[in-house]
Amino acid sequence: MFGKNIRLERIIDRETGNAVVVPMDHGMSIGPVDGLTDMKSTVNAVSEGGATAVLMQKGIIPYGHRTAGHDVGLILHLSASTNMGTTSDSKVLVSNVKEALKFGSDAVSIHVNLGAESEPHMLSDLGQVSMDCAEWGMPLLVMAYARGPTVKNQFDPDAVAHCARVAAELGADLIKVSYTGDIDSFKKVVKGALAPVLIAGGPKMNSDMDILNMVYDSLQAGGRGVSIGRNIFQHRNPKRMTEAISGIVLKGMTVEEASRLLK
Repeated sequence: MFGKNIRLERIIDRETGNAVVVPMDHGMSIGPVDGLTDMKSTVNAVSEGGATAVLMQKGIIPYGHRTAGHDVGLILHLSASTNMGTTSDSKVLVSNVKEALKFGSDAVSIHVNLGAESEPHMLSDLGQVSMDCAEWGMPLLVMAYARGPTVKNQFDPDAVAHCARVAAELGADLIKVSYTGDIDSFKKVVKGALAPVLIAGGPKMNSDMDILNMVYDSLQAGGRGVSIGRNIFQHRNPKRMTEAISGIVLKGMTVEEASRLLK
């Protein structure tokens, strides 16, 4: 596990053990949206803003990773689907741990949707990736969501807690789940997860304060950071938004203190 520990230190903050991950894999699922066309500028902005890691598909790495003076951890995303078909909740593997090592990745991630019709297949893939990560000393970030025909509310605390626990049960080193909306319910998610929990950013939010309050509250509940994409890379100033979120997650700022960085 020594190699895994060394790599984990490249995607988290050593002093706090918290992480600010900026996923940029959205081009696979929804196409080349704003913020993800000039990849070099976006990666540079979030790295200068204090992100501990960026996350992307393998084909995008040459177009954006490590292009400025500020280094940032690299997480290779191993699974994919698009929103053009009828099976967008069903993720399939498009890479593996050995390929991640060849790219110099510091970690890998995989997305599973509990409640989807292909849930058994995604769980099987997660189990295999977890074994490979243990074999090669590669940290594993699991994005786990409740999505599918039987899921009535993907933000339901019990459903989110179940997702987090499934990720931990199958060997996740970091877990990404939806925020449940309040501190008390998210405390239960964190307690049951055992492994460190990051919150997803979700759809583009209406205000900066909504984002910062969500980040702050998740930490009060015991969360260990964020994995936020659109609310960072589609912000009018991605660098400043990353600074504000990093201020809360890595430096212990209040929401008011962090918000001043956006003015």
